Amino acid sequence: MGRRALRKVSPLIDLSFHDRALEDIPKPLDAAALFGREAPVEVEIGSGKGLFMERVSGAFPDRNFIGVEVARKYARFAAARLARQGRTNALMIHGDGLRFIHEWIADATLDAVHVYFPDPWWKKRHHKRRVMREEFLHDIQRTLKPGGELHFWTDVEEYFRETLDLLAQSTSLAGPIEVPESVAEHELDYRTHFERRMRLHGQPVFRSLYRKPAP
Repeated sequence: MGRRALRKVSPLIDLSFHDRALEDIPKPLDAAALFGREAPVEVEIGSGKGLFMERVSGAFPDRNFIGVEVARKYARFAAARLARQGRTNALMIHGDGLRFIHEWIADATLDAVHVYFPDPWWKKRHHKRRVMREEFLHDIQRTLKPGGELHFWTDVEEYFRETLDLLAQSTSLAGPIEVPESVAEHELDYRTHFERRMRLHGQPVFRSLYRKPAP
């Protein structure tokens, strides 16, 4: 079955706040200047169509959310979702999320990093392309505040187990902390579109939560 085409983004929607290019973001990231206020900052790497960004920004208006998506059409689509909802506490960046964390984010400045259903890169010779690799995990530990959280979900058990092993070997993050599956209360009551598809087809989802300990 082919992928459903994305709806076209109306040219009438003002995306000037919600749709940003990575290269247009000053280094290092000044989240207070970006959002016009001081607030906890959470970053999602690989936002896809933006369901998580739309839901979480509505549920937690006291927090600022940045979604980073490498695919231009998805970044723009997700930005339009936020713009239609008038979310002033969330925006999308089009670009490489790993580079964003490595080059733009200062030490101990993030309250959470979210990584949901990244490409598993099935072939062994392609594993080096995976998002959840040692260099990125080091950056997550570096950029999280004490008590900050890493949320990692996937539908690929092998990827999940290998990542948990890598987290234990290369970071001091506390976990994994069990994340129970919640009952969906409506059609879009899922963390991401990918989680929705997996669960509606009866496929397992592997969830983990890690926290950065206090020094």
